[in-house]
Amino acid sequence: MNFDLTEEQISIRDAARDFAENEIAPSSVERDLKSEFPKEIVSKLGELGFMGMMVSPEWSGSGMDSVSYALAVEEISKVDASVGVIMSVNNSLVCYGLEKWGSDYLKEKYLKPLASGKKLGAFCLSEPEAGSDATHQRTEAQLNGDHYVLNGMKNWITNGVNADVYFLQAMSDKSKGYKGITTFIIDKDTPGLEVGKKEDKLGIRSSDTCTLGLNNVKVPAENVLGEPGIGFKIAMQTLNGGRIGVAAQALGIAQASYEAAVKYSKQRKAFNSPISDLQAIQFKLADMAVLIEAARLVVLFSAKEKDEGKSYTKSASMGKLLASHAAVNCALEAIQIHGGYGYVREYLVERFLRDSKITQIYEGTSEIQKIVIARELLRN
Repeated sequence: MNFDLTEEQISIRDAARDFAENEIAPSSVERDLKSEFPKEIVSKLGELGFMGMMVSPEWSGSGMDSVSYALAVEEISKVDASVGVIMSVNNSLVCYGLEKWGSDYLKEKYLKPLASGKKLGAFCLSEPEAGSDATHQRTEAQLNGDHYVLNGMKNWITNGVNADVYFLQAMSDKSKGYKGITTFIIDKDTPGLEVGKKEDKLGIRSSDTCTLGLNNVKVPAENVLGEPGIGFKIAMQTLNGGRIGVAAQALGIAQASYEAAVKYSKQRKAFNSPISDLQAIQFKLADMAVLIEAARLVVLFSAKEKDEGKSYTKSASMGKLLASHAAVNCALEAIQIHGGYGYVREYLVERFLRDSKITQIYEGTSEIQKIVIARELLRN
């Protein structure tokens, strides 16, 4: 197996790293404090081709591979995981689904501006009573002539406040259970669509999360993605790719935590020498490095499987499970190495911990990933 990156992949990774350090880092602390959405940064990411990385140039995308995408998300998230998840949702949840299942009409109207960064998308699957069990959708869609009427509620919607387009699942035929779920593309300014207040979150505070209310929202039948009744299939397949993005986000947090811990351990002195000389610290650093390298290999392997058209359900879940564990573990250890300084906002490691926890929850909790992995193992 060849683990070498191509020149193009290295170039994309380095470009993302430079952008993160020069454009994102200066405002990351203030935006976290204020829960401020990085609108100008997202716009610049779009101009550079980072908001539709895997979309074909035919639809205004960058035409890059999934490995390049994972590398870029890691670099962005290493500096600010909030920006990383905004970018990830637009790329792997919204643009991917639109390109794979959308009609040419939907691609022309929605995918092109989303892939070019002129518009922002949000993925709407979770509901107050349908989180990990997404089959029990209560948001209803009733066909009425040439349009559907949607009523219900969606919650935990990343990009929900600032999105222009919503990729939304609703139950169009209750009698068929999960086979009666349909995916719709909805404009933000559609009458009856109500954007709720922004959630006050523990981490990724610069990324907005909200609830959406749908009260007699009329959606043209031509805005159905794929065909009626395959919405659950679309959502699950889309989430497979989304897990690569979240895993890459988690890798960025883990790597940032590790680098901060190494730097501080060389500077901080105790007993007349840097604490990096202490075996207790060295063991922590070694454990962090092993976790990160192992997770990165699985995540990039999953991205490569996706690029090669192979089944990547198992590897994507493995990558997300391992990378999210690495993010939380490395952030905790970074705080421990920093001691009291790690507990205050002046040092970034406390934010890394706050940002890390969500990677074990959204786009499938760690427990759900284990179920997916076991199911794939037992299938063979």
